[in-house]
Amino acid sequence: VQLQASGGGLVQAGGSLRLSCAASGSIVSINFMGWYRQAPGKQRELVATVTSGGSTNYADSVKGRFTISRDKNMVYLQMNSLKPEDTAVYYCNLVRLRTSVYWGQGTQVTVSS
Repeated sequence: VQLQASGGGLVQAGGSLRLSCAASGSIVSINFMGWYRQAPGKQRELVATVTSGGSTNYADSVKGRFTISRDKNMVYLQMNSLKPEDTAVYYCNLVRLRTSVYWGQGTQVTVSS
């Protein structure tokens, strides 16, 4: 499985960005797809996930501002009302067969104040 993320960039506080991630390869038996982020000097943290059944889960810090969605082999993260503390490298994530975890290459999101 390969994951290709795109859509990061530089935006002012209060702005919006949409991240996309395309999965290719053996993309059957997917349990979760989602997004994580890692800011400088901090651990990687969960942002949002979506299950194969469409259930979503969000970090408290992004609830009401970010929306995750999935369409076949794609997963998206719509980010609104961005804050400087959202600045991080965002990683696409996929879990299949409950034990196999895959990561994309990361896309930089920078929010200026």
